[in-house]
Amino acid sequence: MKLLIAGAGAWGTALAIQASQRHSVTLWARHADHVQDMATTRVNQRYLPGVQLPDSLTLSHAPLAQWVPTSDLVLLAVPMASLRGLLTDVSSFAAHTPVVWLCKGFEAASHGWLAHEVQQHVAAQVHAGVLSGPSFAQEVALGLPAALVAASRHTHVRDALVQAFHGGSLRIYANDDVVGVEVGGAVKNVMAIATGLCDGLELGMNARAALVTRGLAEMTRLGVALGARADTFMGLSGLGDLVLTATGDLSRNRQVGMGLAKGRSLPEVLQSLGHVAEGVYSARTVVRRAQSLGVDMPIASAVVSVLEGTVSARDAVAALMGRDAKGE
Repeated sequence: MKLLIAGAGAWGTALAIQASQRHSVTLWARHADHVQDMATTRVNQRYLPGVQLPDSLTLSHAPLAQWVPTSDLVLLAVPMASLRGLLTDVSSFAAHTPVVWLCKGFEAASHGWLAHEVQQHVAAQVHAGVLSGPSFAQEVALGLPAALVAASRHTHVRDALVQAFHGGSLRIYANDDVVGVEVGGAVKNVMAIATGLCDGLELGMNARAALVTRGLAEMTRLGVALGARADTFMGLSGLGDLVLTATGDLSRNRQVGMGLAKGRSLPEVLQSLGHVAEGVYSARTVVRRAQSLGVDMPIASAVVSVLEGTVSARDAVAALMGRDAKGE
């Protein structure tokens, strides 16, 4: 099987390392200097330091037209803000090639679209899907066990993802609920910022458990309003990804919340991360999309207020705790 992974960030590189053990894999990066550095050191020092790239992994920054038509599967491993442009670039060459994105978020530049909605507007003819679930790039790159969800309305796209990645330390579960998988992947980042605020304020594990549980309820309400199945949120791309991102020390979104709770400014926190924290960029869009559907999301709204600097982390938590009593 021939795979093209477009985007040499941490997650794209991790999947390339895993897949290259059994398949012919090309890892594509936009900038020639990045590719040259990886080719020289056989390490992605910029995004995944300390993990060796297999000798069998091909590195390239050549035009995508050279790689897409001859690939059996194309994965777009870029942040949500870059998905539209990359989808547009590959769509004219991918008439018969499944295209899958790895990003998790809502596109702030549009009407708050999810990835599949962006695809329907810029590359509707492409057979597409999403690979998501609880996964830190560093652990996957090191071969530690993980389970992911391959979601698409096309059976052959789901099958291609299973063929590409299922085996060894990775398990791939197929799902046709693209909306549910995407909402889970996007909203959990916002909830991870909330739990980071909680942990940074040292409010205890009881408070963290409450935030995770009520965050799952918010996520499910929004997903169902957008057409998802409720049971999807009890799976890997919902509860699983939320628990990992809200509690794991490798979570960038959780680190954002913890940094803000300690009194650091948002620009300072983001600069120290060195990577994209999608929850920062999608939080406001999540809330706007929810408001347009009449969905109440108090935790997500509190995160937006803290990110925008209109309330402190401690006041945001106090406001959440002061809400009127209601049935679960």
